[in-house]
Amino acid sequence: MFSHIMVGSNDIARSKAFYDAVFGAMGAKPGVEDAKGRLIYSHNGSLFMVSKPIDGKAATHANGGTIGFVMASPDQADAWHKAGVAHGGKSIEDAPGIRQGGPVPMYLAYLRDPDGNKLCGFARLQTG
Repeated sequence: MFSHIMVGSNDIARSKAFYDAVFGAMGAKPGVEDAKGRLIYSHNGSLFMVSKPIDGKAATHANGGTIGFVMASPDQADAWHKAGVAHGGKSIEDAPGIRQGGPVPMYLAYLRDPDGNKLCGFARLQTG
């Protein structure tokens, strides 16, 4: 449904350390920096990019926004969460775990990246 997601950062080097770690836990390769200084990550047909804001103002996070990443399993979601916390992210919401309420049980892990963007590691749980 989307072509890419881009978040703003006030410190590209700090963001690279964080996103290389969390995406590495998902099996993705480290980000590459383009000629404009943006980080580009490509994994499973999706693009995620990190950039200093074009308007020159400080990067801020979206209030109420969440970016969700598909995880292969709860174990991968836990590794993703742990890598994020170890690289400058902050654990938020409830601790990683099973959530009920949707059509199927889900395993969710939430982080804020070093610039405050809200991220979610999401694994669908098999039923029956």
